[in-house]
Amino acid sequence: MFKLENTKKLNSILLGLGLSALLATSLVAKNEMSVDGAVKYPIQEGKYGPYHVTSSAKDYNNGRAATKKEIKAWNLDVRPDGEGLPLYDIEHGKPVMEDGEPKIAQGSVEWGEELYDAQCSMCHGEFGAGGKGYPTLAGGDVKNLHIQRLNPADNPPNPDVAKKTIGSYWPYASTLYWYIQESMPFTAPKTLTNSETYAITAFLLSSNGIKVDGEEMDEEFVLNKENFAKIVMPNVDGFYPEVDTKDPHQGPKNMQKLLSDPTIYGKGTRCMSNCIEKQFGKGKTVEDLLLKIKVDLIPNVNEPLSTERSWKEPVKAVVAGVDPVIAENYATYCSACHSNKAIGAPVIGDSDAWADVLEKGIEEVYTNAINGINAMPPMGTSTLPEDDFKAIIDYIINESK
Repeated sequence: MFKLENTKKLNSILLGLGLSALLATSLVAKNEMSVDGAVKYPIQEGKYGPYHVTSSAKDYNNGRAATKKEIKAWNLDVRPDGEGLPLYDIEHGKPVMEDGEPKIAQGSVEWGEELYDAQCSMCHGEFGAGGKGYPTLAGGDVKNLHIQRLNPADNPPNPDVAKKTIGSYWPYASTLYWYIQESMPFTAPKTLTNSETYAITAFLLSSNGIKVDGEEMDEEFVLNKENFAKIVMPNVDGFYPEVDTKDPHQGPKNMQKLLSDPTIYGKGTRCMSNCIEKQFGKGKTVEDLLLKIKVDLIPNVNEPLSTERSWKEPVKAVVAGVDPVIAENYATYCSACHSNKAIGAPVIGDSDAWADVLEKGIEEVYTNAINGINAMPPMGTSTLPEDDFKAIIDYIINESK
């Protein structure tokens, strides 16, 4: 009797499992599978399986859908294929009109050099040669990028370093345009017009020997959206690892195979003490290797948002007794550093900082300004006569008393 009852129970269990398997197979066939292989069940009668759901829930309930105009205003990125490059000069969201027609956005290499000297050279140096703490924009070569420590066991390491510039490293010219327009100049980003940005981009590409459709970019070359697509940067394929292959797109697969080899790891000897001195010289510390922001920026980070919603034409302040030419020269050649606390240079109007500077005497201040000191280039990269540049120094000092 006992065996008969157990046999019946076992048959019932097996039958139930069989029906469950058939049901599961049927459900899998009808319902979508998730990534991990589980079955996704449909929501029926306000329930997902045994769980109640809010049938009135929507995809989101925070805010509203953006309008077409809002999306257009926010969609500012310029992609590697050139999508997003502007065709016209834009002002207040509308094309600038010239002789009744939208003004084509374009800029020449020659104009770009003038703009670069006025807006960029004070930080990046003449022709993009760079300066302390600021990126070098020109020079180098794609082949130079191979100069690096490919193996941690290299001893001594290669004394040269890879020189990453626009010409040697940047993969797409269009994203260079976007970066300049969105982020530069450092003290006044988004102030360049589309044509001005084209011009500066053209000058930087020309300074790096970049060609357009095989032709060199001379001073008269004009860059615009149409001919931008013909630019191919030397390092366009440089972000694919080259591992014994002529096809750079095969590189990732070869690199994956290489990195899966455990024998290539742990070959170097780790430095455990006095590492900076061993590499950079006796007495050197990490403080000697860092370029730090010297001013506390925290008080200005969370400034209250303005409630002003309309755009107003900026009003230029006129200071009584100040020569407007000197003030303009200051704005052109010196303001990028001496009006920006983040740079670390003494800021105009900071009486304590300039009192410390003047302790060395006005003649030495003149000499340092004319010849250059630390990160400051000689005469702020200007070509003004020395007396005119001294007048700028006097202006800064008078405004800082």
